Amino acid sequence: MRKILITAAMGLSLGLGMSLPSSAIASEGGVALKTAKWSFDGIFGTFDRTAIKRGGQIFFQVCGGCHSMELMSYRNLVDIGWTEDEAKELAAGYEVQDGPNEEGEMFMRPARLSDRFVPPFPNEKAARYSNGGAYPPDLSVITKARANGTNYVYSLLQGYKEEVPEHVELAEGTNYNEFFPGNQIFMAQPLYGEDVEFADGTTVDLEQEAKYIVNFLAWAAEPELEARKSLGIKVMLYLILLTGMFYALKRRIWSRLCLDEYTHGPYEEQYQKDLDDHKMPS
Repeated sequence: MRKILITAAMGLSLGLGMSLPSSAIASEGGVALKTAKWSFDGIFGTFDRTAIKRGGQIFFQVCGGCHSMELMSYRNLVDIGWTEDEAKELAAGYEVQDGPNEEGEMFMRPARLSDRFVPPFPNEKAARYSNGGAYPPDLSVITKARANGTNYVYSLLQGYKEEVPEHVELAEGTNYNEFFPGNQIFMAQPLYGEDVEFADGTTVDLEQEAKYIVNFLAWAAEPELEARKSLGIKVMLYLILLTGMFYALKRRIWSRLCLDEYTHGPYEEQYQKDLDDHKMPS
């Protein structure tokens, strides 16, 4: 029974497909990544709604000027703490093409909750032209795009250095980042700390801003994470219970079979002898 329960418990951790808290592994540049304790790590991990909302504010005020998140809709913001009116107001600050109208022409209108996040550039060529030939990647699933993605993004945002090592010669238009592969990145440093003032009037340093934006990006990459974990735990607990029931049933059935074989099978004579030997004297 103990072995069965141990096996089931192992299945619980493996079957849910959840990562344990990420360890410090080296980036492609050979430097150990910075690590943080993420609330969504582990079997029972959940998202920190306050951190996600603040990360979303940083995205729209800073990152959204270059990067798109085309898999996300404005209505998704209601799931992480925005009120419907706040999400509508945010969406209305962007325009999307719609139509055709009654005259057969396309027209521009304010974005609605049902619209996807409006990208900062109309197409890839426009994005490259505005960024010196580099194409800012879509951030919808950026934390899933590489192993240990949360700590990688968290480190990258803090990896810019003004002093470039002597052995590194930067190409034109690039910046030195100790965590980026090759250490040369076209994206200028986006965060410095105290870049955004939150609703309560507070500002935070670079490290905390990086934590907030990573929380937002991790949620965007896997918004169903909490529901998946909850369902997985329920399923595994059910399977453990079912395994225990089947084990008890197996013991009961086989004990009866063995008893029947002993009392009515080839051991019947031995059974009768044992009965006689243990008879209470009259």
